[in-house]
Amino acid sequence: MSLPKPLMRGLLAKKLKFHLPIAFALSIVVAAAFKYTVTEPRKQAYADFYKQYDALKEFNAMKEAGIFESVRPSGE
Repeated sequence: MSLPKPLMRGLLAKKLKFHLPIAFALSIVVAAAFKYTVTEPRKQAYADFYKQYDALKEFNAMKEAGIFESVRPSGE
């Protein structure tokens, strides 16, 4: 009693018929999960930050701290 020979002809096509739809479905699920768990909260965090952000106030604070070489603080 011997082992049956493996069927090698058409093996790739047979395996791809099974694995390719699974791979596409899994990639779509992972992409959607990443979008809604990572990118959407990040976009909302940026939107919330820039609702309250005052660029002129930040510039004046940095100017008074002496960060810029081209702009002197008010005290000098």
